[in-house]
Amino acid sequence: MQRLLQGDVGSGKTIVAALACLRAVENGRQAALMAPTELLAEQHLAKFRQWLEPLGVRVAGLSGGQKKAERERLTAAVAAGEVDVVVGTHALFQKGVDFRALAVVVVDEQHRFGVAQRLSLAGKGEGVHSLMMSATPIPRTLAMSYYADLDVSVIDELPPGRSPIETRVIGNPRRDEVIAKLAQACGDGHQVYWVCPLVEESDVLQLKAATDAFEELRQRHPELRFGLVHGRMTAIDKATVMAAFQRHEVDWLVATTVIEVGVDVPNATWMVIEHSERLGLAQLHQLRGRVGRGPRQSYCVLLFEPGLSENARKRLEIIRNSTDGFEIARRDLELRGPGELLGKSQSGQPLLRFADPDRDHVLLEQAAQLAEAWIAGDNPAVSVH
Repeated sequence: MQRLLQGDVGSGKTIVAALACLRAVENGRQAALMAPTELLAEQHLAKFRQWLEPLGVRVAGLSGGQKKAERERLTAAVAAGEVDVVVGTHALFQKGVDFRALAVVVVDEQHRFGVAQRLSLAGKGEGVHSLMMSATPIPRTLAMSYYADLDVSVIDELPPGRSPIETRVIGNPRRDEVIAKLAQACGDGHQVYWVCPLVEESDVLQLKAATDAFEELRQRHPELRFGLVHGRMTAIDKATVMAAFQRHEVDWLVATTVIEVGVDVPNATWMVIEHSERLGLAQLHQLRGRVGRGPRQSYCVLLFEPGLSENARKRLEIIRNSTDGFEIARRDLELRGPGELLGKSQSGQPLLRFADPDRDHVLLEQAAQLAEAWIAGDNPAVSVH
């Protein structure tokens, strides 16, 4: 199996991954789930333990932030087959991590990993099945689903009771209005994400930094409880703040894009992204997906600096008008090109001059089937090449 599972945030991709891992364990094999951040890996680990351990499945977590002794103990247990399902970060594909009988590899938010990284993890077993999951495939991933031997499954429904997120694009001169509206929402029991693209202020880029925004907002609304999360914090500090936000001990969370994936707080109904013109479509859609996880109507506000480039204007227009991750990825493919399927470039010039992979997807599927049949038929013309 080489399959891309596409489904919007909150559609149930994680339970599908758990069932795939369970199938491997039922057949006496091992499974691994790789996530791009420790925050997301911890969340998956908690879910997998909740779902699988009552069934007798041995689940363990492996990440770069663990102490050496604990890490060595876990890697030895995995190599001996004493762990059935391993959940971790980039640490999973490093040297020294070996499996007794790896059968299934799940890569969450697969666009955050390189092709070589995904292959190196799958290469730790024989005949390994790969399940790649994404809410918004990047152009290269979408192109792989068109050109390469990658099947696609789509979860096109959200759990009952969830309303579509309302997206608004607002110029930075109206920032004070947005802050006042959010303070009112917090007073009514809602929770807020406020995302900045940088940790500290940059003289070069002139972007609002998370640390500055945190201090500014806290001074303006001392009656509210604020939290701050960014990539330079330790894993423990990040987890502590996120846990407080989940318990509603924090009303307003100021963060960098470190919260892009995997954070699940159903009571959070507002997402504000500063300098949204600086972010790509996949990242904007992922951040927007942090809200809309509960029964209340949720909103995403995209703040931008006046004087947008034509490309930035198109991106904000696309994200405002669509909540469909695959449609956003298709538009991203049109804007940026597919990039290299086996190289490092995730966008760039299209591979075909006349054909369009989206428009001609039926022809591409037929061509792939004919090619497989031709190769399987031991055709002399094929063996020459």
